[in-house]
Amino acid sequence: MELSQLSNITEPQLEFNISKASPLSVHPLEGLKNFGPYSADLFPIDKIRIATIHLKGTEHLLRKLFAEFEKSHLPKERKKYLPVYEGFKKIFRAEIFYQESVSLSLEADKVFNSSQEYHISLSDTLGNAIRSMSQRTQDYDILVIYLPEIWSKGFEDFESNFDLHDFLKAATAIRNIPTQIVTENGALRYRCRCSVMWRLSVAFYVKAGGTPWKLATIDNESAFIGLSYSARKNPVTEKFDFITCCSQVFDSDGTGLEFLAYDTSGIESTQGANPFLTRGEMRKVMSKSLALYQRRHSGRLPKRLIVHKTTHFTKNEIDGAFDAIPANVELELLQIIQDTPWRGIKYNNYGKWKNDTYPINRGSYLVLNSREILFWTQGIVKINGKSFFKEGKGIPSPLLIRRHAGSGGWDQNCQAILGLTKMNWNHDGLYDRLPVTLGFASVLARTIKRMLEVKDKAYEFKYFM
Repeated sequence: MELSQLSNITEPQLEFNISKASPLSVHPLEGLKNFGPYSADLFPIDKIRIATIHLKGTEHLLRKLFAEFEKSHLPKERKKYLPVYEGFKKIFRAEIFYQESVSLSLEADKVFNSSQEYHISLSDTLGNAIRSMSQRTQDYDILVIYLPEIWSKGFEDFESNFDLHDFLKAATAIRNIPTQIVTENGALRYRCRCSVMWRLSVAFYVKAGGTPWKLATIDNESAFIGLSYSARKNPVTEKFDFITCCSQVFDSDGTGLEFLAYDTSGIESTQGANPFLTRGEMRKVMSKSLALYQRRHSGRLPKRLIVHKTTHFTKNEIDGAFDAIPANVELELLQIIQDTPWRGIKYNNYGKWKNDTYPINRGSYLVLNSREILFWTQGIVKINGKSFFKEGKGIPSPLLIRRHAGSGGWDQNCQAILGLTKMNWNHDGLYDRLPVTLGFASVLARTIKRMLEVKDKAYEFKYFM
């Protein structure tokens, strides 16, 4: 098999505080340090009020944690990537206030009920606490739920597939409460305080309504949709017979995320746990998604609409998508496949061919045929003139991108996908392997299947982070 020449997409630039001169960087944390967050002057946030649900007697631990946001921290890990943390106020132009008087402490002897299984008792106790805190949302911006290690016996139940984290996210998301779950062995005890501060700081800023960065390298006339599905349990039959369809709608710069979720019976077939929609149901979800985009853009349509999903598009899904999209909007349907048998090793010719000491460059792609390419979203990135490999070791495998409809150039599609791998505000990393159109799908699926009721409306992703 003869392959075409390898092509490469330049690492996408991120844009930060627009009141600064040339506020661009490929590095999200260095960009925040040097320029401040994108929305710092557009929509200023002066203070972020934090309330907590915690075990009584652990208040001093939380006070200590929140005091760390006012200090500088040197990195003890990922030293080629992590910059020095210089304090939340200096970086984000806002202050964090611990609203201890608003917070709710739980008596140790009332957390577990001896007549119930651990996970049921703990989730009931925390569920009641969340309902109580939902009456005081005007007094705080973010709710931190602290989970000490002595509660760990109620964190999971493998027999019932229970996960406390997902339960808590579902219980707070349905009430529109932005939350951060903090564990004793995680945020409180993790050795690299610099890493903890960066991760929590970005998350707090986003959950308080801020925009830390956006993409600077994608055209402003494209929109992106990520399709995913989740099987939910029927509370009457106790069987997973609700299929929830999720459509995530992103602006061309990777921001403005909202998503639609609704239960559907319009399933044509399934492949394992993956459903495929009927023509009518695909038309419905695409129409809803386009209307959501138009609502945010004063009725304006995008010139290009690019849809990502992990499974193939059936003929009925393709037809349904075209039914919903006006003829003057260019539609691309792309399947993004993670598991491929391909690998790529970089060789250099220094008088004699030999393999390089670093992997292939991130952003490399190889055209297999008119419909398929291999695309490396992991690999070497140049930061300040030096090679950086986020994964540290191993040979990165490419994604297989398969086009089911559309005729746009691969350069444009790859540039968009590579940019969207940098738009996960739920961590401090340089990139993800998958674009956020699909990377957020697993987060949504885990949470939505715990929700007793999914309303047919638009949701903000910050409640599910």
